[in-house]
Amino acid sequence: MATKNSSRRQSHRAANTRVRSKNSHSEIVIGVDIGATKVAAGVVNAKGRILQRNVAAMSSSGDAAAGFSSVIAAISGLIPAEKFEGKLAAIGMCAPGPLDPKRGVIINPPNLPCWRNYPLAAEMRRHYHVPVTLDNDGNAAALAEAKWGAGRGYRNVFYAGIGTGIGSGIVLNGQIYHGRTGAAGEGGHVGIDPNGPKCNCGKRGCIEVLASGPAIAARAKRKLAEHPESLLLKMTHGDLSAISSEMVGKAFADGDVIAREVVEETLDALSYWLANIIDLLEPDVIVIGGGVSTMLAPFLDQIRNRIKVSCINPSPDGIPLVLAKYGEDSGIAGAVALCEG
Repeated sequence: MATKNSSRRQSHRAANTRVRSKNSHSEIVIGVDIGATKVAAGVVNAKGRILQRNVAAMSSSGDAAAGFSSVIAAISGLIPAEKFEGKLAAIGMCAPGPLDPKRGVIINPPNLPCWRNYPLAAEMRRHYHVPVTLDNDGNAAALAEAKWGAGRGYRNVFYAGIGTGIGSGIVLNGQIYHGRTGAAGEGGHVGIDPNGPKCNCGKRGCIEVLASGPAIAARAKRKLAEHPESLLLKMTHGDLSAISSEMVGKAFADGDVIAREVVEETLDALSYWLANIIDLLEPDVIVIGGGVSTMLAPFLDQIRNRIKVSCINPSPDGIPLVLAKYGEDSGIAGAVALCEG
């Protein structure tokens, strides 16, 4: 007869195994995407279709318990608790890095100060009593796009999620490339200007601090001091704090000079960064997602042309640059893709 301790060890090992594509009609698999300001949760079927979705505010600046409560709130608002009974098969989760996907520990993400060396996967297993998988949000999004989305059919996929920050993920031969400790793939913190502005991660000139949504807005605000005639001021009624990357895109379409400068500088930075990625990895496809991807969509050809003159690779034209299928829902779909191995 197994002892109580051995049974507990066996139970713990079982809880750490990944669910492999069971996802029958009676089972529920939930994906959770944790960000600095919100937690998005969803039910995703075996074909990558998001069946239900719910969003809750994220208490990222509070204590660890408050952050955990935010995650529970997102899941609880998704499906009535009584419907979980015997049907919840697994939970996949993704969050900004650095984190340890093997141990399921959030290490020290700049955008989630509430958690430092926090065993999120273990806490979720204790709460729901099902297998829980945790990985970097960029990795999860890359896997979703490779498995079900714009990267389907390609062996090697590089994903760039451009939004509040810039996350990335690398899928090689259908598997996430984690590196030695699980910290690989932090493309958003690849520096392209050692004398550039300081990023939240502590480095200078990261692509995130130069081309993310807040970076685009901040650049526009700085330029407006010398150009009070800009359409951006009219669009915000003089409230500079209301400027966003979406507004910059709209002002560009209306011929605003400041918006044009900001967009051109952003395209230069992104193209130079992606050219470096091509020289380093030479992926089969590059997928662009995240909240800023809609604003960038009209400029993909310009990015392609800039890449040509910024990398040593002899055939960058052979690498498609495409928009993500899932957009802002890539984390939800990706979190479930993690559960299927």
